[in-house]
Amino acid sequence: MTVPFAILFDMDGTLLQTEKLSTPAFIRTFDQLRQKGLWQGETPDERELINVLGMTIEQIWDKLLPGASEEAIRSADAFLLDNEIQLLKERVTELYPDVKSTLEKLHEKGVALFVASNGQEEYIDAICQAYELKPLMTDLYSAGRFRTHSKNDLVAKLLSDYKIGQAIMVGDRHSDVEAGKTNGLFTIGCDFGFAKPGELDGADVIITSFSQLLNHLPAIDTNKQEQA
Repeated sequence: MTVPFAILFDMDGTLLQTEKLSTPAFIRTFDQLRQKGLWQGETPDERELINVLGMTIEQIWDKLLPGASEEAIRSADAFLLDNEIQLLKERVTELYPDVKSTLEKLHEKGVALFVASNGQEEYIDAICQAYELKPLMTDLYSAGRFRTHSKNDLVAKLLSDYKIGQAIMVGDRHSDVEAGKTNGLFTIGCDFGFAKPGELDGADVIITSFSQLLNHLPAIDTNKQEQA
C-alpha cells in the first residue's frame, strides 16, 4: 500500500481525555499489587501518574515501580490493562471536544488517519472500539503491538510500512514532536492535553482545541488521495 498523505495521531492527551481514566486505573492497579504482596510502596500522586502518560509501558514501570520484580511488573501490566478496559466500559472519560467530528471530516476528504501511540495494543483497540473510531482509521500503531522502544521508532515503522509520502504528526508530548521531527514530518502540538510549559517547543504549529487542526493542513487536493 502507498499513501500519498496521512495524519498520525497520538492517543493519550490528544484524542482521549486520558487523565480521567488513567488515574483511577493506576490507583486500582497499585491497590491490587499491594493486596497480592507484589509491591509495598505507596501509590504515586496524581501529578506523577499524569507525567508518565505518553511513555511506553516499560518506561512507565521503570518510573513508577523502581526495583520491582518481573512478576510484579507482569502483574502490573495485566492489572492496568484490565482496569483501563473496565473504566472505558464505565465511561469515566470522553474524547476531547470536536475530536470525532474533525476526524469524520478528514475521513470524508479521503485523508488516511492513523493512531501512533506508545500504549498497549489492547488498550488502543479498546478506546477506538468504545468511541467508534475504528472505521475512521487506516490502522492503529502502538508500541505494545510492535514492541518498539520509542515513538521515533514507531513512527518510522508506520511511514515505511505504508510508504507514506507526506504526513503530519499530531500530539501533546515532547516525544510526539521529536518523533515527527526525527522522521521529517510537519508537527502539530496539542496544548490541551498533558503538555508542560515548553514541552511543545519545536512544533511547527501549536493548537489549543482539536478543531483548529483543520486550519493547518497542507495545500493538497485530498480528493485525489488514492491508496494502492
